[in-house]
Amino acid sequence: MRVDATLAVEFREAMANLCAPVTVVGVLDDERAHGTTVSAVMSLSMTPPLIAVALADTSDTLALIRRTGAFSINVLSAAQASIAMSLATKGVDKFADIGWHRCAGTPRVADCAAWLPCTVADDLPGGDHRIIVGAVADASIDPGASPLTYHRRTFGTHVAH
Repeated sequence: MRVDATLAVEFREAMANLCAPVTVVGVLDDERAHGTTVSAVMSLSMTPPLIAVALADTSDTLALIRRTGAFSINVLSAAQASIAMSLATKGVDKFADIGWHRCAGTPRVADCAAWLPCTVADDLPGGDHRIIVGAVADASIDPGASPLTYHRRTFGTHVAH
């Protein structure tokens, strides 16, 4: 296996060519919402319903999820790129200017395309990330909302052929 600085750059460029969903992984610390923007999310199993999300080892959100055992996946709508950018940064109160409410013990971002509250089913190593497997407790969608996607470092949305 080739491991060098050139491979790291080439790998990053290759991954930029993947079209990824843009989600907010949210967690409550008492009644305060915390979270981060994540594109490394995937459906894992239908029976039982499981979802997987990758979070950096250094993520404050990861630390809170490990402590509380619960989190939400908020699939952002195409109109929510500003939320994605706001929550992609480090900060103390990133949810201060974002519409959200507590639902099933997790933060639910207002007007998101889909929302899935989860409990931690597993916590696995993944290089410089952890892969958190969530047991999905509920699922809700906004059928009129198009999802926000990320491709080649640009936000967009899906367009059917």
